[in-house]
Amino acid sequence: MENWQDIFVSVLTILALVTLISSRLRPHWVMMVVLVLLMLSGVLTTAEALSGLANEGMITVAVMFIAAAGIQTTGGVTLLVNALMGAPKTIPGALARVFLPVATLSAFLNNTPVVATMIPAIMQWSRRIGVAPSKLLIPLSYSAILGGTITLIGTSTNLVVNGLYKELTHSEGFALFDLAVVGIPVALGGFVIMLVCFNRLLPDTSAQTPFADIHDFTAEVQVTPEGPVAGKTAEEAGLRHLRSMYLVAISRQRHSLPVTPDTLLEGGDILVFAGQTSAISGLLTFKGLQSVQQASDQAALDNTLIQVVISAGCDVIGKTVTQANFRRRYGAAIVAIARHGYRIDGPLSTVVLAAGDTLLLKARPAFAERQQHNQDFLVITPLADTLPNPAKAYLAWGLLAVGVTAAGFGIISMLHAALAVAAIMLLTGCLSTRQAEQSVDFSVIMTIAASFALGLALQKTGVAQYLADNMLSVSGNNPILLLIATYIAVSLLTEVITNNAAALMMLPVVIAFTEAAQLNPVPFTFAIMMAASASFATPLGYQTNLMVYGPGNYRFTDFLKVGVLMNLLIGALTLTLLVWQFDLRA
Repeated sequence: MENWQDIFVSVLTILALVTLISSRLRPHWVMMVVLVLLMLSGVLTTAEALSGLANEGMITVAVMFIAAAGIQTTGGVTLLVNALMGAPKTIPGALARVFLPVATLSAFLNNTPVVATMIPAIMQWSRRIGVAPSKLLIPLSYSAILGGTITLIGTSTNLVVNGLYKELTHSEGFALFDLAVVGIPVALGGFVIMLVCFNRLLPDTSAQTPFADIHDFTAEVQVTPEGPVAGKTAEEAGLRHLRSMYLVAISRQRHSLPVTPDTLLEGGDILVFAGQTSAISGLLTFKGLQSVQQASDQAALDNTLIQVVISAGCDVIGKTVTQANFRRRYGAAIVAIARHGYRIDGPLSTVVLAAGDTLLLKARPAFAERQQHNQDFLVITPLADTLPNPAKAYLAWGLLAVGVTAAGFGIISMLHAALAVAAIMLLTGCLSTRQAEQSVDFSVIMTIAASFALGLALQKTGVAQYLADNMLSVSGNNPILLLIATYIAVSLLTEVITNNAAALMMLPVVIAFTEAAQLNPVPFTFAIMMAASASFATPLGYQTNLMVYGPGNYRFTDFLKVGVLMNLLIGALTLTLLVWQFDLRA
């Protein structure tokens, strides 16, 4: 490193990585601070710093959010799933019914809405076919991850890596199905691993909870002062033998009372129940009981119950329900909380919220639509089923198929195809303009744009070249060792920071050493794309893993048990395919 700019960019990159790994700050804010510092310091010009916002790959990501929303809002995913699930008699058969549609959908749609739609469907379906949901939900997430590796639009990472690759190499980039030569065999290999190993390795959590519903929730209700429950024991009031619901605690003026047959209930008592969502819904209509929120807010919310899962980037993580001021922040009241499928002891107001917690909220009907694409919540499932609109769903699928076909045959670019599909979906009423606006995940867009700036700074200042020279020196210019090092570096980074940021940080380094050693950049770039998506080992490594964490009643170690195996075997398969199918030297 020869000047202050090299040192500045190196230190800034290290600080960004440490902050992303160790703090609860959202990735897009961390990366935006990096962008601003690069611009103010003069390392990048204003045009260079903001070039990510105009990158074709990033714009395609934004438009594909809208196209995916068109499929989701018409009920297209539900329609397809209902047609394909069937009634398999074995767990391998059930895994196949999950993998095939999910991997196919994820090759062309954002993984999050696919998995969000599938979770409640699989919960109901698994009970119908007699299979524990915990045997199917991790495979659901992994199927979505593997499907995303098949095409250029399968993940946002593939699109933005392609966009930066075009800028750095001044080439045309990759076509829609170029990655499929690696992605399809890897996806099929991952499916075989799931078939062979997962039934033995994944737990059966169905017997760990007395209820046959998604969660064993903790819920609180309050005895109304003049209602028919006040002055009676829980037995006399009919509260001791509720179906799929049991009274676990009584709180009076912040003091706990024993739950005994002789304890008389008084107005204002808070009753803590544990049970399934359908039972909690009935509990709120019990005469003489009201939600705690109703007691303090007479302008009560409409009786719509919605399930949400707290994302890893939610602002309320680490705060109690009271400290988070949840009601004012989101316009919704917490009725019940579940953590990894189990109830939480203590008053709800004192529960410290954590990523993966499932909340049962009481909110107005518009809440689900308003918050559906808010990254505070990864899953939003109204308890009432939303019926698909077959005519619109078929139209949305047809539009997507035409767009993908046109892009696949090179008739038009992927960006133009995505723009055309999104525009026609809006014009034909597959989704509203408001839904289109809400579908774009601006935190992802900001992270991508800022990561582009850091990637350009690494390349412009020579830091990328410095790192590349060191990698060449350590590997002895052996292309296979360099390929393995690239994959491992991105894979490890992806487990602790966002996959987009990890990929965009590594790409300039890879381009630098492939140019210096006269290597073929294509297999190394594909290694980045695959490693950035293949994140299986922890529930926090990939958002679809976090989405199934609570509903599956999983422990953190359940992901380690199957995820480390998947990381190792998928990594080995990917690297083998890249060495076999590509000439690593230019």
